[in-house]
Amino acid sequence: MKRILAAALAAFLPIQNAGLAVACTAVNVVAADKTVIAGRTMEWAFDMKWTLKSLPKGTPLTLTAPADLGLPEKTVATLYSAVGISAEVIPGGAIIEGQNAAGLGMSGNFLPGFTTYQTVTKADTSYVSILGFGAWALGMHGTVAEVRAALSKTKVWADASLPSGPTPPTIHMVFTDRSGASIIVEYVGGDLQIHDNVASVLTNSPPYDWHLLNLRNYLNLSTMGVNDRRFGTANVTAIGQGGGATGLPGDFTPPSRFVRAAFMRHSMAQPKDAATATAAIGHILNTVDIPLGVAQSKDGDAVVSDYTQWVAIKDLTHNRMMISDYAHRATFLTLDLDTIFAQDKPSARLVTDLPFPAAVDGTAALRN
Repeated sequence: MKRILAAALAAFLPIQNAGLAVACTAVNVVAADKTVIAGRTMEWAFDMKWTLKSLPKGTPLTLTAPADLGLPEKTVATLYSAVGISAEVIPGGAIIEGQNAAGLGMSGNFLPGFTTYQTVTKADTSYVSILGFGAWALGMHGTVAEVRAALSKTKVWADASLPSGPTPPTIHMVFTDRSGASIIVEYVGGDLQIHDNVASVLTNSPPYDWHLLNLRNYLNLSTMGVNDRRFGTANVTAIGQGGGATGLPGDFTPPSRFVRAAFMRHSMAQPKDAATATAAIGHILNTVDIPLGVAQSKDGDAVVSDYTQWVAIKDLTHNRMMISDYAHRATFLTLDLDTIFAQDKPSARLVTDLPFPAAVDGTAALRN
């Protein structure tokens, strides 16, 4: 046991000082009317040229293996229209967030220190690089069950030849569909690991099963506080509500954000419909929002800071996406995706250039 703990700490501790972004949080909820909402924050320390992109049905995708194997490239046409957010600082882009017309959603979160993708061999016939993974997953699959089945037959790989930008593409993914089914997909030690998303939450390192074990440290948390307690002859009363959550971690490390989001997700009243479920997800994500300068680290001699670059909330039942960036964190742009899904030509726009709502005339807003 001591050797196992030492190995785990040796792998985990460098991550906390790596000067890299490790602060994304994803949360799912199913409303009483069966509406499925999946939201996430994206924290990063570098300008990744985040771009909202559409992939019409029939978009050709080129699936490759590592070049040194000499395996043939394969071209497939997407089966579903999709809208995703891509890191365009990477040549060709890489979609790590999005949803498709069938109601399948995906969010990719950074998993440094633990991710090792699969080894492709000359005998393999189905493969995709991690940079093409998001477009392939959303473009070719309509449900969580389809993703699970496809991953059992497809090798996902990465090597030094991939142009991944300022950070290595070490991620794990959460998939959710409009039935409410949800899984976590990780590649640890070169092996595929799929977990049912029982917590309806995903953050970053360590892997998902570690976070579930860590929840055992917080079984004392409660929504119910103690109103008063007698100490000798003194009756001491509570100074406010919320005392049951004393001990809820408030920092921005992945384990703390996981516990905080899981506590709120499973303690809140169940939303009744799409509007209340979207609002509930928004409130949870607000608790992990990071202003610029609050979460700093060293990258060599430079000081870098993770901050919440954008937030996306997906209504997988009604094909809607809400998005905000750092400059419009209190104002979401709501997109009806059905019109985009119906297009036969791709489109793209920087997230920071989206037409976020502007202020309205105050006098007009107060008129009956």
